[in-house]
Amino acid sequence: MSPAARPLSRRGFLAFGAAATATLAGCAGPSTRQFMVDTAPVYRTPDNRQAGLVRGSPYYDAMYGPKFDEQFPLPAIPYTEIDPAYLRQEVADPTGERPGTIVVSTADRFLYLVRENGRAMRYGVGIGRQGFSWSGRAIVQWKQKWPTWTPPQEMIARQPELERWSAANGGMPPGLDNPLGARALYIFQNGEDTLYRLHGSPEYKSIGKAVSSGCVRLLNQDICDLYDRVPARTPIVVT
Repeated sequence: MSPAARPLSRRGFLAFGAAATATLAGCAGPSTRQFMVDTAPVYRTPDNRQAGLVRGSPYYDAMYGPKFDEQFPLPAIPYTEIDPAYLRQEVADPTGERPGTIVVSTADRFLYLVRENGRAMRYGVGIGRQGFSWSGRAIVQWKQKWPTWTPPQEMIARQPELERWSAANGGMPPGLDNPLGARALYIFQNGEDTLYRLHGSPEYKSIGKAVSSGCVRLLNQDICDLYDRVPARTPIVVT
């Protein structure tokens, strides 16, 4: 087991949170928005949009704080460094899908869990790079806490160094350095595994960008929340 896969002590959280940053390319288009934090408006402009919230919030401190009760305790997410549009929030449902449906909008980098009364829970996501994305209607066939990661053969062909984690070698064990993060939801279409997942990631700066090899990634704290809200065989639409 690598050092990153071992459970963190409370003292180790601060250091890990700083080290988990992913310096990935890409940025969202400019806009001016107003976000409510602690009932006080926080204005954002094209000049400061990528910097995250102007200040923190007890609401988001609780939402994205450390999770000590996990098999591999999760460090707090420095959410003030993330565009606030991609933080978890309830919104008016823009999808028109039935309640209980997951909808991933790859254009907007949002995942919606449709709820009753015209509402939806919205999460920011990172999506697949052009050429590696998937879309369609399917179901969450099953879900797993702290999953093992097994790269598909197509990925191993592109990156031979991943052979050590092949199915024949038992895959990569769960842990904080596992690419699937704290949870994974496995997407099947017509009874066949699409090989794409909804999963967690410690690379919080990748949320809102097209960076992965096709899977839909969420903040670890967000995938834990989504995991608890949806059962197996939940319908999913990726547009």
